[in-house]
Amino acid sequence: MIALPALRHFAGRLRRSTRGVAMVEFALCLPFVVMTTMTAAELTNYTTTKMRVSQLALQIADNASRIGTGTVQSTRTISELQLNDMLTGAHIQSGRLNLFANGRVIISSLQPGVATNTYVVKWQRCKGVKSFASTYPSAGTTERSTTSATANPFNVTPPPSGAVIFVEINYTYQPLIGGNFLPLAGSRDIKEIAAMTVRDNRDYSGGTNGIYNSENAPV
Repeated sequence: MIALPALRHFAGRLRRSTRGVAMVEFALCLPFVVMTTMTAAELTNYTTTKMRVSQLALQIADNASRIGTGTVQSTRTISELQLNDMLTGAHIQSGRLNLFANGRVIISSLQPGVATNTYVVKWQRCKGVKSFASTYPSAGTTERSTTSATANPFNVTPPPSGAVIFVEINYTYQPLIGGNFLPLAGSRDIKEIAAMTVRDNRDYSGGTNGIYNSENAPV
């Protein structure tokens, strides 16, 4: 049986001891440190992903405005196979983002209409399992105003006898750790756009709305 004076002495030593303070403080702060670290890592990954999706949209628009068969001085033609190859390249470039499994790309060719200050969507191509509607209407012959905020929300005006390639990407963000570490309200969809003017003299009337398909490539 422990004597009372010895017990009091031990209690006094225990009360004055500070050897466990750092451990207790670390244990109390650990959840906060872990949450902060995880959130910072998730936000960094989200920012990087958003930047990569933006670059992919710009790359697709640039490539779609450059593709074609022919010389610089001739009227260049584009084909369905070239469009497919271009999208395949975008998929490879996306890497682990797996662009078409987690998102969708819509490419629209905006060309001037017959009436002044109008445009026509001559053709569209899309790829990806995600479902979302394009800002611009489906391809057809309907002319829409370039000055209307409703018909032309991004104020894209194709040049006379030319075209603007408009690319939209809607991608569902894939969390690095978990969705709970990403303090974003609502949807985690990443939406990016890009537009490039076709810089070559392109054939806009041949084939089907300007796209040839002698190889019978899938549309």
